[in-house]
Amino acid sequence: METSTTSFIVDSLTKAIVEHRLLPGTKLAEQKLADHFGVSRTLVRQALFQLSQNRLIRLEPARGAFVATPSVDEARQVFAVRRMLEAEMVRAFVTQCTPAKIRSLKQHVTAEKKAMETDDVGQRTELLGDFHVRMAELMGNEVLAQLLGELISRCALITLMYQSSTAAAHSHEEHSDIINALAAGEAETAVKLMQEHLDHVEAGLTFDRDMPSSDLSMALSAVTS
Repeated sequence: METSTTSFIVDSLTKAIVEHRLLPGTKLAEQKLADHFGVSRTLVRQALFQLSQNRLIRLEPARGAFVATPSVDEARQVFAVRRMLEAEMVRAFVTQCTPAKIRSLKQHVTAEKKAMETDDVGQRTELLGDFHVRMAELMGNEVLAQLLGELISRCALITLMYQSSTAAAHSHEEHSDIINALAAGEAETAVKLMQEHLDHVEAGLTFDRDMPSSDLSMALSAVTS
């Protein structure tokens, strides 16, 4: 029971970060979290430790836990790793592509479009990132899906800190182009499109932005315990 409760806290905080409700630098007060989730501070501490392992938060001695604030160098490194991983993922996907897998990806892109039309920023952010994880899941590679999930969660922090409001506006269309190349069995075209897609997202980062502020209670108001 304790493990499932800890996992719920981890998932809830991760979701709040990915959906841009918990902002970089926000202090995560143990007692406030314990009261919100109705659990002991020990369970909160375990959850915060797991999140620190995923680099989503940082633990500072005598100061507590804070949502991570990725540096410019870290941001560039995260995108470099994603390029390496996702180029090979696309090549492997083509070799085992089926109509059912293409349908699944198209359904995901349809959900992206719906979130964009309703101006649901949190859902849109989550779905655009999950497209990449979904490819790994359809390949049956749970390790890759987990690695990409962690990287994309870190990317959510990076885009929140450094992405301009007009950047990455074409991610949805680029996902559709990637699917078309996959369906046609054009591996190198799909790899090129994926690399260009990640290039566009990184190119849209502005590294001199002012940091937004956040409030922990407001950020978790959408999370039910």
